[in-house]
Amino acid sequence: MSSAQLKSTTVGQTMVLTLSNPLARNAMTPEIYAAGVEAITQADANDRIRSVILQGEGEHFCAGGNINRLLEQRSLPPHTQEAHLDVLASWVESIRTCSKPVVACVEGAAAGAGFSIALACDFLISAHNSVFVMAYVNIALSPDGGGSWHLAKQLPKALCSEILMLGGKIDAPRLHQLGLINELAASGQSFKQSLALCEKLNQKAPNALLSIKQLLNQAPDQTLAQHMAMEKTAFVDNLYHPNAQIGLDAFVQKKEAHYP
Repeated sequence: MSSAQLKSTTVGQTMVLTLSNPLARNAMTPEIYAAGVEAITQADANDRIRSVILQGEGEHFCAGGNINRLLEQRSLPPHTQEAHLDVLASWVESIRTCSKPVVACVEGAAAGAGFSIALACDFLISAHNSVFVMAYVNIALSPDGGGSWHLAKQLPKALCSEILMLGGKIDAPRLHQLGLINELAASGQSFKQSLALCEKLNQKAPNALLSIKQLLNQAPDQTLAQHMAMEKTAFVDNLYHPNAQIGLDAFVQKKEAHYP
């Protein structure tokens, strides 16, 4: 039986999800994917939660999928693996559509689906000595978990081809330079920086953060006219939300706003 699990705790108004599979560098299983969907759903429904951190236990973020499980999977009908990938896709989609900002906190290695999950988050904070890799091609496979989609949306094709077709490691400073990583941290300090970021996010109006996240998610698939129409709806909704009164009053009075 696999010892893999997704641990959940809270620090203030931040839910902290920890990938825990210490014997396999936090490699994930379909059960982890399902637990991820459930945890994000709980964060969505809990008004006391304002942000989410996803981290790995110990020295590494996540080694991706379990190779031995994939070998065993080949003896089963293809639809069983399709079902597992559907659950992974549901987890990725839940992160993207979560009403709360989600921060990936990376130490050590983020490989395969672990890299994909990190890319799905709204923010990525990484130790400066972390490495990221999509090594699917090295075992004659192709990416999953939306990794190729997120890379293609954020990087030039030549760089995506390098990462996906060569399957080599790319270090955190280079990804930071390319704009995929928000902040670099000293080794062992990524959680501290992630929590500090979440504390800043937790002070913002939740309705405004949700609107911004939705606008960013929809922008790549919209014309400018469509997007400005979506902006208009969101702006008006937020202007007449009670939090706008709090924010506007605080600005005029030069005080810090406190949102319920």
